[in-house]
Amino acid sequence: MTDHDPAAAQAPARTPGERAERAVAEILDDLDQAVGRGVVVDSPPGAGKSTLVVRATGHLAAAGQQLMIIAQTNEQVDDLTDRLAREHPDLPLGRLHGNAVALPERVTRHPQVRTSPRIKALRELPVVLSTAKKWSYVTPDTCEPWRWAIVDEAYQMRSDALLATAPLFGGPDARVLFVGDPGQLDPFSTVETDRWRGLSWDPLLNAVDVTLAHTGDLARHQLPVSWRLPASAAPLVEDAFYPYYPFESGTGLDDRRLSFAAAAHTDLPVDRVLARAADSGWGLLELEARHTLDHDPEVAEALAATAARLLERGAMTDGSPLTEERIAIGAARTLQASAVRHRLADRGLTGITVDTANRLQGREFDVTLVWHPLSGRLDASAFHLEAGRLCVLLSRHRYACIVVARAGIRDVLDRHPTTRPVHLDVKPKFPDGWRAHQTVMAHLERPAHRVRTI
Repeated sequence: MTDHDPAAAQAPARTPGERAERAVAEILDDLDQAVGRGVVVDSPPGAGKSTLVVRATGHLAAAGQQLMIIAQTNEQVDDLTDRLAREHPDLPLGRLHGNAVALPERVTRHPQVRTSPRIKALRELPVVLSTAKKWSYVTPDTCEPWRWAIVDEAYQMRSDALLATAPLFGGPDARVLFVGDPGQLDPFSTVETDRWRGLSWDPLLNAVDVTLAHTGDLARHQLPVSWRLPASAAPLVEDAFYPYYPFESGTGLDDRRLSFAAAAHTDLPVDRVLARAADSGWGLLELEARHTLDHDPEVAEALAATAARLLERGAMTDGSPLTEERIAIGAARTLQASAVRHRLADRGLTGITVDTANRLQGREFDVTLVWHPLSGRLDASAFHLEAGRLCVLLSRHRYACIVVARAGIRDVLDRHPTTRPVHLDVKPKFPDGWRAHQTVMAHLERPAHRVRTI
């Protein structure tokens, strides 16, 4: 059972820390009671999903439960294994992996972590972790099913992956904890899936939605505080992407500060946008309106130049020097990321992370720069309007986010309202990408954020 004070739970929570701790205590209480088939926890960006998974794991293991943990990538599993081993040094852990997977040192350094490609070598351990893909190769006839499972990043898990793993925790007494971010990118497929639209077992549904469609007794919770997003960012991200999941920043407006050791040249647009970002948390560097291909060399150059200028001016976060490793540049397309990467390399900057939203998902940086998905577009396709993609790009930062784009995005949006097809028995997704993009641009175009290069 949880050890929080019931009397204290009745008092109003005033600080973000108190509200977050109360939410976690209620989740752990539901794990103890286990009235239904499990618990779903929705989380905004940076709200402590991994922290919750680590606490829930320790909580269930302390109660004598054996459990399996499912994450979506080897990187996620390795991070969880490392963190669990550090925070619960007396808890034996099993890391189930593929035959060709080379585990990193952060996993193998822990003496209580046993690793194996075979489940029989790990089944008796209190906790076993692996990816959804690896778990799908384990069948109930090779080991005894678990009573408890934890699914991390559950909104990234496709329903066909859940179907393949569910027999391992599908008994009548089995329980599951789903933890994930409903605003992130939806699961995707490279094949046409319209034939399954509207079916409760649509393989492109995420693990949470398909479970809710078949199970009505899941307890629902929300984590109320983002510890990553600064107070300048949380209101916009909530309004654009989480209108039904209210949350707040764990910091105040003056708690985080981006500053520069070297003075600015006020005639340089890049220095002016850095000043906007330092003052308000957001910057929009707007280039001349022009229709371009996805590979726009001027936008790529502007992103690389802005990142380089951050370092040239000695950017500091709360007085500590900002390093290349704490800067990320996000784009929608791999060719865009590659173009920026080459321009950074020409400047000798190889430590800055440059990648697509899909690969930046789940990661955190101090300052991010974003190639706007609709920059230079003649139309607004479903791919470029995807709300989850924009949400990921705009929610990786702790101090400031600078968007680089060509002028005219609002015009493109006004000419191309949402035209997604309507399918029977498919609930419309809200907020849709068109609304989210409009909300974001209305904010970024304010004088406090926007700098035009012409």
